[in-house]
Amino acid sequence: MTALTARSISAAFAVRGEIGRWSVTMKVGVSIVGLIVLAGIFAPVVAPYNPYFQDYDQVLLPPSWDHLFGTDMVGRDLFSRVIYGIRIDLTVGFIITYVPMIYGVALGALAGYFGGTFDVVLMRVLDTAIAFPFLVLIIVIIAILGPGVHNIYIAVFLVAWTMYARLARAEMLVERNKDYMLAARTLGYPTSRIIFRHALPNIINSSIVFSMADFVLNVLLLSGLSFLGLGVQPPEPEWGAMVAEGRDFIFDAWWICTLPGLAIVLTGTGLSLIGDGLSQRLGQRHQTIL
Repeated sequence: MTALTARSISAAFAVRGEIGRWSVTMKVGVSIVGLIVLAGIFAPVVAPYNPYFQDYDQVLLPPSWDHLFGTDMVGRDLFSRVIYGIRIDLTVGFIITYVPMIYGVALGALAGYFGGTFDVVLMRVLDTAIAFPFLVLIIVIIAILGPGVHNIYIAVFLVAWTMYARLARAEMLVERNKDYMLAARTLGYPTSRIIFRHALPNIINSSIVFSMADFVLNVLLLSGLSFLGLGVQPPEPEWGAMVAEGRDFIFDAWWICTLPGLAIVLTGTGLSLIGDGLSQRLGQRHQTIL
């Protein structure tokens, strides 16, 4: 009895220590992303210059107090363009992450709950889509539709839901045979209520955690497509496009490529920390102290 109590106390302190570390991870991630989001929201106040204004007397100036990130090849203030780029990158990244998540989770939950022909057809569609590299599919679709943000939306919406559907289906296969689901069916609740009110809160955790990693990848996807000329088109202040514009000047004006690239890295780091914190926080619900 004493040994069991000692083990329980040790486990309790271990879990408490884990929770403390998780809270620090979450706080750091939320602080980074929060500051970036606030800078984007208040971009007209934070940015000292018009991000589109071209001053040919201020071409390729290095970082200074007048221009914190220097200027580009046509004299635009790079700091102002990076700040305004937050609005584009985070907005597009948010939309192409969470819109596919909504219908992907819904389709996966329905397939896992009902099974049968619908499940078989959906899984074959998922297998086909996942068999091809994600980026290749996106580039092929955009090459057919043409460059631009709207076509990025279409391409990602056609492909990105598959992983969410697979995660939700796997979780639903476990949940549908649990006692509370059997009780809900016995009480005669509508199927929609059983799936979306009772089961969904228990199967959504893995998709939420995955969405944070997916958010990071989608920010990188937008930047990569813009770098290739398939995404946001100049003169819009998008981070990937800015990196692409500065690649011809990388030895003479390193700041044009480097500083927008650091903005991408910082945003990705903040989102990754939030994802780690969510993973640990949501996983805590399934922990038991023996």
